[in-house]
Amino acid sequence: MAGRICVAQIGGAHGVSGEVKLKTFTADPMAVKDYAPLESEDGTKRFVIDALRSSKGHLVARLRGVTDRDAAERLTHTKLFVPRERLPPPAAGEFYHADLIGAAAVTGDGNEIGTVLAIHDFGAGDIIELRLNPSGAILMLPFTERAVPHVDIAARRILVVLPEK
Repeated sequence: MAGRICVAQIGGAHGVSGEVKLKTFTADPMAVKDYAPLESEDGTKRFVIDALRSSKGHLVARLRGVTDRDAAERLTHTKLFVPRERLPPPAAGEFYHADLIGAAAVTGDGNEIGTVLAIHDFGAGDIIELRLNPSGAILMLPFTERAVPHVDIAARRILVVLPEK
């Protein structure tokens, strides 16, 4: 299981006073401020959200110490992480996407076809990205109960139903 979980990503500057657009990956988008301090992916920068508000399809955050547009622009695409223990445990039948990375993807007959590389959300629902064995080809499937009917976090395996050709 991952030691840190990505809870948000800075999308870019918002205005001229140092605010940033923020995409959150928390169940309650506004809860991201409660997990402070947030850390950059490499762990070298820490961030505290002093203010957070909703704005036309995204959140706008004021980060402590970021006071102008140039500083905000330098943070564009920064992923923000928190230690796993700071997050609530997932409810029964739920899991953190980070727990799926590296899990084996198997078919109904038990054939291991690949490994989970990532979970994406391009706006129309989650997509699961698999690296297939032995070719290394990439397969993307909708992360729905129909395509991925079972997730076993303890065994680090997911059951996949491949699309018919």
